[in-house]
Amino acid sequence: MDSKIIKIFLFSIIVFSNQNLSAVEFKGKFNQGSFILGKTSPEAKVKIDKKDILVTEEGYFAFGIGRDRKKDVTIQIIKDQKSDVIIKKVFKRKYKIQRIDGLPEKKVTPPKEVYERIKRENKIIVEAREIESNLNFFTKKFINPLDEAIVTGVYGSQRILNGKPKWPHYGVDFAAKEGTKIKAMLDGTATMVEPNLFYTGGTLIFDHGHGISTLYMHLKDIYVKKGQKVKQGEIIGTVGSTGRSTGPHLDVRLNWFGVRLDPATVLDLN
Repeated sequence: MDSKIIKIFLFSIIVFSNQNLSAVEFKGKFNQGSFILGKTSPEAKVKIDKKDILVTEEGYFAFGIGRDRKKDVTIQIIKDQKSDVIIKKVFKRKYKIQRIDGLPEKKVTPPKEVYERIKRENKIIVEAREIESNLNFFTKKFINPLDEAIVTGVYGSQRILNGKPKWPHYGVDFAAKEGTKIKAMLDGTATMVEPNLFYTGGTLIFDHGHGISTLYMHLKDIYVKKGQKVKQGEIIGTVGSTGRSTGPHLDVRLNWFGVRLDPATVLDLN
């Protein structure tokens, strides 16, 4: 074989190999609020915005994009003492304005005597969301929590309660009859089980691994205990109207650690 051809052939192999040292695939759109599932070499190390990210034995990793994030996402893949940096542009979304009237005034502006309770409950929620386990359930496809329901509230919408602007809504609301059975959207471990939180009433949080968690709120009945492992599709509770609620509904949420994500990016709501 001609020496020139051999050199070109060898160069092609080297280039091809280098390109695949840190080959990475992404599932999910780089929009505000999106859940992103990535896959790379199992031997690679991953950093998202300089934060070390766990990688499964199959090479999967996960992260999310906040509601109001404007700057690009920086993904660093490190393998064999080599480092590649991928920059992904974040696309903005438009959010709806949602007005809810008729709430008891103490639920819109809580009385001072419950401030400590709210602070204590928020701390419990934050701690559950910050859990980083080696579970890899987040790599599977999520299922809807209810068989039949109408979406009445969407992620990111600015809520105006009794005419007063409040925090944006960080979940998806499903209207359903009280007592409707709720299914686990994904395999997971119950890391928080609270029957009566001030804002969200009966509330569950499940860990799915690598900082990915789901929340179920306003439940009437709860069928799991803290630390219990559940399978996707298992009945975990029933729809209620507990906490700050104007009627029976289920509010589900998705988090990557403290970053609140849009559940609609992992559910089939069409």
